[in-house]
Amino acid sequence: MIDKTIKKVLVIGSGPIIIGQAAEFDYAGTQACRSLKEEGIEVVLVNSNPATIMTDGDIADKVYIEPLNVPTLTKIIEKEKPDSILPTLGGQTGLNLAMELDEKGVLKANGVRLIGIKASSIKKAEDRQEFKDTMEKIGEPCIESLVVHDVEAAVEFSDKIGYPVIVRPAYTLGGTGGGIADDEEELREICSNGLRLSRVNEVLIEKCIAGWKEIEYEVMRDGKGNCITVCNMENLDPVGVHTGDSIVVAPSQTLMDKEYQMLRSAALNIITELGIEGGCNVQFALHPDSFRYAVIEVNPRVSRSSALASKATGYPIARIAAKIALGLGLDEIPNAITKKTYASFEPALDYCVVKIPKWPFDKFVNAKRTLGTQMKATGEVMSIGNSFEAAMMKAVSSIELGMDTLTHKPFEELSDDEIVDHMHVQDAERVFCVYEALKRGIDHETIYRITKIDWWFLDKMQHLADLEKGLAKCEGVLSVAQYKEAKKYGFQDKTIKRLAKVDKLPVENYRAGFKMVDTCAAEFSANTPYFYSTYDGDNEAAEFIAEKEAKAAEKGEPKKKKVLVFGSGPIRIGQGIEFDYCSVHCVWTLKKHGCEAILVNNNPETVSTDFDTGDRLYFDPLNPESVDNIIATEKPDACVVQFGGQTAIKLAKHMDEIGLPILGTPADAIDEAEDRERFDELLERCNIPRAPGRTVFNLEEALAAADEIGLPVLMRPSYVLGGQNMIVAYTKADVIEYMGVITEHVDMDHPVLLDKYIMGTECEVDAICDGENYLIPGIMEQVERTGVHSGDSICVYPAQHLTQAEIDTMVDYTGRFARELHVTGLVNVQYAVSNGKVYVIEVNPRSSRTVPYISKVTGVPMVDLAVRCCLGEKLTDMGYGTGLHPNAPYVAVKVPVFSFEKLHGVDTQFGPEMKSTGEVLGIAPNFHDALLKGLIGAGYTFKTPGPASCCIFTVKDSDKPEFVDIAWKLKNMGYKLYGTSGTCAWLNKHMVPCNEVRNMSGEAPNIVDLLQSGLVDYVFSTSAKGRDPKRDSVRLRRKAVELSIPCITAVDTANALVNCLRSDHSMKDIPLVDIATLYHKK
Repeated sequence: MIDKTIKKVLVIGSGPIIIGQAAEFDYAGTQACRSLKEEGIEVVLVNSNPATIMTDGDIADKVYIEPLNVPTLTKIIEKEKPDSILPTLGGQTGLNLAMELDEKGVLKANGVRLIGIKASSIKKAEDRQEFKDTMEKIGEPCIESLVVHDVEAAVEFSDKIGYPVIVRPAYTLGGTGGGIADDEEELREICSNGLRLSRVNEVLIEKCIAGWKEIEYEVMRDGKGNCITVCNMENLDPVGVHTGDSIVVAPSQTLMDKEYQMLRSAALNIITELGIEGGCNVQFALHPDSFRYAVIEVNPRVSRSSALASKATGYPIARIAAKIALGLGLDEIPNAITKKTYASFEPALDYCVVKIPKWPFDKFVNAKRTLGTQMKATGEVMSIGNSFEAAMMKAVSSIELGMDTLTHKPFEELSDDEIVDHMHVQDAERVFCVYEALKRGIDHETIYRITKIDWWFLDKMQHLADLEKGLAKCEGVLSVAQYKEAKKYGFQDKTIKRLAKVDKLPVENYRAGFKMVDTCAAEFSANTPYFYSTYDGDNEAAEFIAEKEAKAAEKGEPKKKKVLVFGSGPIRIGQGIEFDYCSVHCVWTLKKHGCEAILVNNNPETVSTDFDTGDRLYFDPLNPESVDNIIATEKPDACVVQFGGQTAIKLAKHMDEIGLPILGTPADAIDEAEDRERFDELLERCNIPRAPGRTVFNLEEALAAADEIGLPVLMRPSYVLGGQNMIVAYTKADVIEYMGVITEHVDMDHPVLLDKYIMGTECEVDAICDGENYLIPGIMEQVERTGVHSGDSICVYPAQHLTQAEIDTMVDYTGRFARELHVTGLVNVQYAVSNGKVYVIEVNPRSSRTVPYISKVTGVPMVDLAVRCCLGEKLTDMGYGTGLHPNAPYVAVKVPVFSFEKLHGVDTQFGPEMKSTGEVLGIAPNFHDALLKGLIGAGYTFKTPGPASCCIFTVKDSDKPEFVDIAWKLKNMGYKLYGTSGTCAWLNKHMVPCNEVRNMSGEAPNIVDLLQSGLVDYVFSTSAKGRDPKRDSVRLRRKAVELSIPCITAVDTANALVNCLRSDHSMKDIPLVDIATLYHKK
């Protein structure tokens, strides 16, 4: 029964996307808010992330995009007066905030209660000591461990139990601050770091049992005490690698029934003792050769694993958790997929699911790649197959590393001994190393002893290796049987052609069939169209479509237009959740306008792969062959590529070749904007100025071009997203170094682009076009000058410092592009404004990462209008006007968020290459207040200087004149200033008193001792060179990150921050903005 006293619920979101907390909470939060509204509950949502579907005006009744902290939440609670808070959908952020509100008495004072979990249960699961006591009470084994609050106690305990030990801070996420220590020196470093990052200043030191199997159970419980397991999962990597960085297989493949039942009972035991109502994730370590096991940890909330479990089984965990929180029992909630069974019916799987993480190492060449207990992946892909081998092959081709089998080129060049040595390294490429060893016939005993990867997985991977070697032996002769076997286990046609050296395949047009994910292993008929491809002869998708069309014909309904929508694949830096937002809105609009929308995507964390988003969902790789299979079964009328980021754009050419119409901007126009020379011709036709530039293929050409144009120049490969591998070269040495790096890492089919670097204000415009007219919802201005990637700079809407003439020029140029490129749908243009002149930086005829944010703050539903333009409607009929839309009555500031503390060795200095993982938004009546909200939401701390507080300056020559004013303002506030020799001399010469401090390579006491003293509030560091982790400047910035000291690496960011610091930085009087009622009067 639903609890009648619950009428208005506050849902806490998880904030910006960071490593360890990605899109899975957007998916869970969206599903839960809709589930609550189905039951007639009024929903108030608070989340600082503007890029998600969750913060859309129509998901909840009131939507606050505000900083996630106690003062803001207190204000919202006092204003909205909810009767309950649901904290289990906002990840670790949501749980921590709920605990703080409870501890500070805010909940009691306002008569609000927590639903879905009690504060005491959060404490039992998250507080390391209470968790240990609870497990002992119910007789569940834990690993030998001790909770400590200082480093000395940790050292003493570790000496007793012996190294290695694992350090786990309380109340943190994605293993932040934790790690494995092999000796006392490492322990001291990790432990002091962990104590600082923990909310309650405590860490757990536990005996390291690396090498045991890691198994997870996803369980649900309701208020009546009914419990079920949704799914169990097994990590291919043993304990010691964070589960978010492991390859995960569901359901578990290597457990005996006795082990499976033993762990299942333990999981249900634990959730019952903790009294959790909703979803929960339990992680176990299982000894590989005996029945010994231990509980690693419990997450009393919806997590990354529950998103995976939901997508793997089709069981909507978040939707059901929300209903349980309202008081319904599992036996009262119908299963939304079968519509016949209830939620108390455990899902059964008749297929195998494999998840592979997506790491940012292809972007950060210098990052440390080893994996441990701290998570480093930004996203993940999932694939479904009817065997482990097929699922594994699909997952590898989905991860977008340019691999189509598990063979990794660099490993082929190593000797057998080097391969065996390399298997000792736990890094992101270890599974490929193991595969290489299997291909060479190194025995399983050796591999198992080193990696502790289960024999069963080695056996299956050996099967793939044998198939690959078998194909390579064909030498141009391929039998039908061998071809069909390779297809059955996931090899693509192009791979088979390459390996077997054949031009023609033995069977023409051998197509995959599709099977349905139905939660119950086909015991009941399912109503949801959620499919994966196989080569075993069945095609349930074709049957489903035929049946549906026959029913429609019987009723005499007209045939709907079928449209294929490509999603954006795994979340990575430069292509984040924004593109999923666009894909989902595209599907909703198509459905509203009488089309059938068919989604293709492979990311388990997103709203787009939810079972009820599209009319049909194909969970398959986004590559030409797998798309061809879907087209053969679906026979769609058209497809959409402009909403799935670069992943979908890459498919545009293929769609053109096979003759499937693309809705919106044609493939040729996309190529015209991406191809350098064609783009130059386009600009000449439109007669629009741009920075002079050249296209080069090798070092000699690059140096000649740099001479001709004049340094500094901006260098980048053509066809990129997120500014991958871009730099600003100030000297010839920079050009030489860059060309060396690029020719080593990138195949030179595409040239390198060299442009004159223009210093000025960068602005960005998104426009919607229908072929004749265009509509610009707003012009955004970046706080950081050109040369910092737009995804990493603070961005302001409406633009604050442009003259009317500059605005008119931008609007005019945007219109010229739209007409000349025949854009239908969205286009994004970046401009540089320097001394009153407007230059074009680039044009992207697709949706961009600013679309969700501008849609929300201007009230113009951009994707919605763009899709309607693609379907042939005209902007003039849509009621939003054309040209530049009038400014909103307030200012919105987007501030980027980074995950540097998880990625060791990455230089934190801003440049033309994108480094941020997520963003937050501040909305207020004026620029200053909006910026303040944004900075606070992004985690910048505003400190009041104490008697010995200081700031450190070490900046490059070109920045020194501008830093004088900033330094003087800080000095004036009461800060003591320190600088390295050059900067210090410059400041003193300009009458700003500054003390010199020795650089990192200087003798002690030097800058490191100063940082560790705890007196430094801010570090300002910019250097002409960067990237190389051995340089002093890079080491300084890394050290600041590791000590959680704000480190500012661009002049304009420094200015913005210091101006906020000097003014009154309290948020007491800044009003809350509810974007749901701003434009849509409910």
